[in-house]
Amino acid sequence: MVAVEQALPSASQLATRIIKGGRVLACPVDEASLLVIGTGERMAGTLLAEINDDDATRGTASVTGWRLASPSRSATHGFAALLQMKDTGRPLSTLRLGEEADKRYIFTPRLVPVSDAAVILAELAGEQIGDTLDSLTDALMQGTVGPRRLAAIIALLQSRKGSDGSIELLGETQDGVIFVKGWSRIIEPGSCRVVVNSAKPAFCDCGIATFLRQDVPAGGSGFVGLLSTREPLRVRDIEGLVYRGRGGWRYAPVHEHRQVAGPSETPGHIRSVLLQTRSSPQVLLELRSAANSFEGRETVSALPVPVRMGIDSAFQVSGGAFLISGWLLDPEAHVQSVKLCSGRAATRLDDNWSRLERSDVTDAFTDEPAFRSAFDHDSPPHGFIAFVSGPGWDSAISFHLELTLRDSRRAFMPLTPIRVPPRVAVLRQISAIDPEHWGIAEIVDRQIVPFLCASERTSPSIAATVDAGPFEQAGGPPIVIAAKDTEDGDIAPILGLLALDPETRLAPIALVLPAERFRRQASRVKELAQFYRLSLKLMAAEESGDLYDLLEAGVRALSHETVVLLAGSLLPLRAGWYGKLVAAHDTQGGVISPTLAYEDHSVRWTGSWPAGQSEYPALSRYAGYPLSAVTGLKLTQVAAASFECCILPREAFLVAGGFSGGYLGSQQKGLDLGLRLSRSGIPSYWLPAVQMLGADESSGAATAALAPLVKRIDRRIFASRWAPARHDSWFEEVSA
Repeated sequence: MVAVEQALPSASQLATRIIKGGRVLACPVDEASLLVIGTGERMAGTLLAEINDDDATRGTASVTGWRLASPSRSATHGFAALLQMKDTGRPLSTLRLGEEADKRYIFTPRLVPVSDAAVILAELAGEQIGDTLDSLTDALMQGTVGPRRLAAIIALLQSRKGSDGSIELLGETQDGVIFVKGWSRIIEPGSCRVVVNSAKPAFCDCGIATFLRQDVPAGGSGFVGLLSTREPLRVRDIEGLVYRGRGGWRYAPVHEHRQVAGPSETPGHIRSVLLQTRSSPQVLLELRSAANSFEGRETVSALPVPVRMGIDSAFQVSGGAFLISGWLLDPEAHVQSVKLCSGRAATRLDDNWSRLERSDVTDAFTDEPAFRSAFDHDSPPHGFIAFVSGPGWDSAISFHLELTLRDSRRAFMPLTPIRVPPRVAVLRQISAIDPEHWGIAEIVDRQIVPFLCASERTSPSIAATVDAGPFEQAGGPPIVIAAKDTEDGDIAPILGLLALDPETRLAPIALVLPAERFRRQASRVKELAQFYRLSLKLMAAEESGDLYDLLEAGVRALSHETVVLLAGSLLPLRAGWYGKLVAAHDTQGGVISPTLAYEDHSVRWTGSWPAGQSEYPALSRYAGYPLSAVTGLKLTQVAAASFECCILPREAFLVAGGFSGGYLGSQQKGLDLGLRLSRSGIPSYWLPAVQMLGADESSGAATAALAPLVKRIDRRIFASRWAPARHDSWFEEVSA
């Protein structure tokens, strides 16, 4: 190793060789750039260059030149040329450089690292090293600045004598703005572009402000800066900044004993020096804004103006959609905007929210002096409901509301949204609203429906299974039965009827229960299934919202080609229904549903039929007729089947995507899937020869008073998907 080191010439020896003229050394900057240092005649600017006397390598070089301190007849000037090459590792022998590429130079045998090139450059340029480095750095900044090129720039800049300062503190605000604090001899206040030295170099806009410091070397001053980047940048990854000050290009490294501040601490560090700084008005405004960033605590109540805020509920669902309700008391209109924020992302609430009266808020602040006189003004309603969404917000972990006042001050309120399924969020929200409120139509159309449409639905799945009988050995299409948690009574009656029917007693049965009901009744159901000798598999569905979620979870958990769906609230009028459905499906295919009737034997559903000239179907043509009026009819094609009871191909169900999310009740939810299947070429049929008894599926509303509102919401969602141009007449009810 020692012998090898002795054989290698030192940087000083290389400089001596070069100064004799005719010799140049090469230093790879990155994969596509080569720095060449040599001496000769005066050269500068963009010149033609050719390597190894190969015309294919001919291109241009950016040349920086200087007069040598000790010129000779053959070499009066030094030069540094930056060449673009496809392969900087190739063997190098000669270089032609000049206006006609007529000056020929010979490369030294070995490539040199950037550190040695910086020493050689400093030795050759002497007192002109500053201008030389600035010109060379300007050229290096023109191309793509990757990690290797940035490392070369830093090595060259650090060849200057003396320290130009360092960065002592790094911080980041909740807005994603990066704050730096340190000292420098040449940095200037104002806005500039900097290059951040990190694992992935980044160009940033930087607002610089300076201030007096007594603890730095003579001629130095303190500085603070705000870095604004388009891409996220980790504060802990920053190793330094390359910037251009009044004395040229400089590099400010991060001090080894640096301090790193978090989002809750950084605004305080900015405030500690804000009043001492000097810079352009724009930079000072940016510093003031950063000093007033969110620190993790509520600050609305500390405002010296009559503005207060409260949040009643905040729901977040998959897909990054939010439904937020609360109140904003601002009788004097000080608030300019209200935003939902998370890191760098922000979206306004107040440009599309719905307002409603909140007399309770007015009453709570009437006796406060700051608000007493303000209430005399004609102020807007205090309550609000807002739907907001944003890309990438699904993965965000912290949120807050930001109020911006007309004087540019900001106040904040932490927000902790509850993650629930969209259906649960809306049902909770509308239960807090008077269904007779004058503004309910606007709330539904502008907040509730867009929220449900923007929410992503997670396909329901099975969390646990219990084999209560020989399910896998049974033949025929499986019967998937969904028993909701809200259904009263025991599951025994339906199991008993299935056992009494010779066909269903031998059929495979998948009974799907909500997880909580499964926990309570699994052992009881298993005993009943074994007692009746049914081929039953008991399933627990995760986060099931309604009947159709339970059915879909069961369908997805099976692998049979054909499945029979059955709501647990329905009871067959006669035995033999299973065989008739299977036989009809074997003959006709598609989706086949029986007649659904009430317990008084009046018709509830006999297929969804086209209504007049509209392509959107009505609920039922024979609703209210006695069951005997339709029993003798033949198998009839309809616009959509009923998924409360039907037989269908499992693959077609899955390809269609299952049931759509967003609906609160089951009526439009099933109709939506039926129409999608029909449009994909899967026909739907009504089989009058089979009848099922049972009441209508519940709307999903918590109270009877909310049922019309739930129906209105579902109709709006259905209309937005199937009839965007129709809002009131897209559905025609055909009476008996």
